[in-house]
Amino acid sequence: MSELEGKVVLITGGAGGLGSAAARAVAARGARVMVSDVDAEGGAAVAEEVGGEFLRCDVSSLEENRAMFDATVETFGGLDHIYLNAGVASGIGLGDDFDVDTYRRVMGINLDGVVFGAHEAIRVLREQGGGSVVATASLAGLTAVPYDPLYAANKHAVVGLARSLGPGLVNEGIRFNAICPGFAESGIIAPIRDALINSGFTIIPAEKVAAGVVALFEGEASGECWFVQPGWDPQSFQFRNIPGPRAD
Repeated sequence: MSELEGKVVLITGGAGGLGSAAARAVAARGARVMVSDVDAEGGAAVAEEVGGEFLRCDVSSLEENRAMFDATVETFGGLDHIYLNAGVASGIGLGDDFDVDTYRRVMGINLDGVVFGAHEAIRVLREQGGGSVVATASLAGLTAVPYDPLYAANKHAVVGLARSLGPGLVNEGIRFNAICPGFAESGIIAPIRDALINSGFTIIPAEKVAAGVVALFEGEASGECWFVQPGWDPQSFQFRNIPGPRAD
């Protein structure tokens, strides 16, 4: 029997490639699923497919996050695991193509959405006596991405949040980790998918990312950032420690 049997899982960005794959993966292991997205039609379709429930939420709003978590607990009687997955590409840089409204939207979804989701997850999981959270970061959170520095910035922030927040929550029975896929099947890569393939990149199946999320839900890690790349099983990225002080 899977550790997820009978557990309640909340997934944001559930209508997209990674979110829908995660919904299918946890439902196949017996979990009860709340699918959330701003795409009501797509999210509701995924929820129906996996026998779950759908709730529309704009994750860039703290109030809507709070309502989403409360509604999930009310619907299912509890909450065990949360996948903070909602995200978008930036499509802008710094300089001539910078647009402040687009910047605010992207940071609101990719960073605020994780921060607000983590805030509400901690509140609810403390009330429930523990649980786990996985946030979608990216390889862009582990390395430089010159073609999309703003996306790299918010994904680096998610990585830093997971590494910093996770260890401090363990004593409360709460685990917080990040999943960091390379180019995986999702709406984010849709505009450049053909170019990536023509350049020799292998597109990672969304199911492989979902397997990493499930492993983090079922494991014991906290404060880790798991990379997902072709030819590798999802696993923890090993950060080098920063140099300590030296005497002059």
